[in-house]
Amino acid sequence: MTAPIIELKILDPRLEAWGPPAFQSAAAAAVDLRACIDAPLAIEAGAPAVLVPAGFALHIRDPLLCAVILPRSGLGHKQGLVLGNGSGLIDADYQGPILVSLVNRNPPGSPPVLVEPGARIAQMLFLPIVRPVFTLVEAFGDATERGAGGFGSTGTAG
Repeated sequence: MTAPIIELKILDPRLEAWGPPAFQSAAAAAVDLRACIDAPLAIEAGAPAVLVPAGFALHIRDPLLCAVILPRSGLGHKQGLVLGNGSGLIDADYQGPILVSLVNRNPPGSPPVLVEPGARIAQMLFLPIVRPVFTLVEAFGDATERGAGGFGSTGTAG
């Protein structure tokens, strides 16, 4: 299987020194995204999400691929810095700048989380897309044991 070719356009020249999006280990699933900001950014606890530029744009082109922006687990666990929208979806035809929505999820009154220029703030994972063909039906062809049961209908015990 050959790796897909994705066009990457550097929008912030500091990425040349800091490093463009890259896998940080041989088995890393995602590339890290850096905060392309001019000065340290204090994100207050309980404040609205802030959009932080990642310094590049990309063109995935292949409609059977997408990218997902995810939080860095250490930042969320240790500092409370997470994505304001949970995750971000980058469609194959989007060509604009990559922006990362950051929020400090710590309780109000906690110290702000300080984001330094060039800090690795999120990660981007590339995923295959399945584009199903929908068939409109009056009833499903096969019944399942679960049926329409949801939200705990299968129980919680082992």
